[in-house]
Amino acid sequence: MVAGSFTVGIITASDKGSRGEREDTSSQVIREVISRIGGQVEAYAIVPDERELLKEKLVEFSDTLCLDLVLTTGGTGFAPRDVTPEATRDVVERLVPGLAEAMRLESLKHTPQAMLSRAVAGIRGKTLIVNLPGSPKGVRECLEAILPALPHGIAILKGEAGECAREANR
Repeated sequence: MVAGSFTVGIITASDKGSRGEREDTSSQVIREVISRIGGQVEAYAIVPDERELLKEKLVEFSDTLCLDLVLTTGGTGFAPRDVTPEATRDVVERLVPGLAEAMRLESLKHTPQAMLSRAVAGIRGKTLIVNLPGSPKGVRECLEAILPALPHGIAILKGEAGECAREANR
């Protein structure tokens, strides 16, 4: 399944994690799963559930570090401090609703609460940003649901592939 290497950043949104009160096991799952398709984690941050701080990290990872893919974990639920989707929408230029739809569809096979996810995905420049849930189980389910499409989408953003996966057949 490895289509080529690409750079990855992980941002964990967690008040307790940012204070060292909770181990960030979700980012470990991201590292393991994303490595299967050639993802090289080059940046990691754990920040409190603060919209402005999340926006700053998303912009840094996209614009300064020029990462190909930024995966967030946490902050996608209904709690008042869950602001990851808002921060993501603030910084992306184009939404990619199919990724979030696919993740919710897969998660619904496991729990009806999946329909409560507010996760979004979008593009900033040449960086794809995807919100994942905060639980390791949810991260694995959602990331594995979109894994097959990520290498091609990233290759298109990097200018390494055409829009249609069937171009070679023409």
